[in-house]
Formats: sequence, C-alpha cells, structure tokens
Amino acid sequence: MPAQVINGKEIVSAYRARIKEEVENLTRQGVQPGLAVVLVGDDPASQVYVRNKAKACGEAGIYSEVHTLEAATSEDEVLELIDRLNNDPKIHGILVQSPLPKHISEEKIVEAIAVKKDADCFHPVNVGNLMIGKDGPAPCTPAGVIDILKKVGVNIAGKHAVVVGRSNIVGKPMAILLLRENATVTVCHSRTANMAEITRQADILIAAVGKPKMIKREHVKPGAVVVDVGINRLDTGKLAGDVDFDDVLDVAGYITPVPGCVGPMTITVLLRNTLEAAKRTAAMQQSASNR
Repeated sequence: MPAQVINGKEIVSAYRARIKEEVENLTRQGVQPGLAVVLVGDDPASQVYVRNKAKACGEAGIYSEVHTLEAATSEDEVLELIDRLNNDPKIHGILVQSPLPKHISEEKIVEAIAVKKDADCFHPVNVGNLMIGKDGPAPCTPAGVIDILKKVGVNIAGKHAVVVGRSNIVGKPMAILLLRENATVTVCHSRTANMAEITRQADILIAAVGKPKMIKREHVKPGAVVVDVGINRLDTGKLAGDVDFDDVLDVAGYITPVPGCVGPMTITVLLRNTLEAAKRTAAMQQSASNR
C-alpha cells in the first residue's frame, strides 16, 4: 500500500492562520512584528526564497524589509547594515540569506546579529541555548519538521529517528530537537559506513544531505515516516528532494513531497520566530510602562 503523502499546504495554512491572528492582535496593541532579510549577490535560488519570505510576511501582516546588496558589497558594509537593523525598533527579526559571497565571513555576519533578533537560531548564543534546552528562537527547518510530525500524529517519543546530514543549519539542530522530543537519534553523514543498514532501522527518517534522490527504497524500513528536507534543481529544471519519492512511495508509511511541505513550513517557523520576538518586545514595553 502506498505511503500517505503528507499534505504540507493544509498544515502550513492552519499554522499561518493562527500566526496572522496573533500578529493582528499584537499590532492592535501597538507592536507590529517586523522582519528584515538581507540578500547579498544574485543567487537565483536565494532570490526565490527571499521573495517567498516577503510574500508570506505580507500575508501574515508582518512588516517586511528586503535589503538586496550587490555581490561586490564589502563585509564592512554588510556589518554596518546589520548594526542599523539591530538598532531599528521596527525590526524584531533579522535573517541574512545564505550563501554569502566568498569574501564575506558568514561567521562574522551571524555573530553581528543581535541575539534577540536572530530569526533562525544561527547565533552561537542561541545555538548554545538550544543545546541545553533554554528558551530562544527555533531553528526554522528542524522546528518545522517537528511541527509536521506532530501534526500528522507521529508519536516521536521512544522512536528511533535517523537524520541523514550533519549541517549546522539542519542536521545537527534536527538531532537536538528530536532528542528533546525523547527520540533515540542516529546521525548519518558522508563518512557513514553501511548507511542503508542504519537508515533501515529508522522509524523516522529525515533526509537533509543535499543530494537529489539519494535515499532509495533500500534505505527505508517498511512503514517508516520519511521527511525530505532536500530541495535540488535537476538538469531538467525540475525540483527534486534528497529522497527518490517514486521509489520510496510504496515502502514508507508517511512521506513528505518536494516541493510543497518542509520548505513552506520553514518559512512559517520564521514568521513565528519574528512574532515571538515582537511579543517579547511588547512585554518589555508593558513592563517599563508599569514601573
């Protein structure tokens, strides 16, 4: 029997409707959540992502700024922009779109963003807080995956979850969030021997490796939940995930499509992080006015 294809559009619509309602309530109290996205260069995929983020902000009632800089922009100029955004009361979340041109240090840029305005949990302080279980912004893609699993009724606690990929953006924080949900977690990567033997043990298999159609039916335990984080453009121009969807469809129990599930959910968590940061600002303002 084919896997149940997870309806990302339905999940995302429900989450965003709630976010929009909360944004409207907060705006009526005098604080409109604001997100600034910085794009350096003309990477086509990044341009699409940034447009999608700006559109989602508009639909949710979140104030949005997109700062598009030429690829030749100096590191100091980017740092100056971030400093301005850090001090701009209209902005509650800042996201610098990756990848950056080679002459700009991603590490320096990320560390320059104010901890409270880090919209994607990239700042080392927020990563540390994530590691030890303290409150802070959620890493957008991994948190979106957890939301998807919960929405379709997957009980994560006690399950064996295997993450394929160990990037700082997805793989590592994904493992941490799964541990926080009481899963038993294994991380596979490019040096993993006998990967298919390990992935076939997974009740929940998450592919985040950036290689199109790498995960085949021999990697999947019958009935497993398969979440595809990858988004790759093929030579044909079509998009494909890290999972060979057609090959895995009749083995898995649940499967996410690409595109249309994890990607939109990632943007949804970005909106939620911006909203939460604005709520903290509103609470601080209220506290100050009560003194």
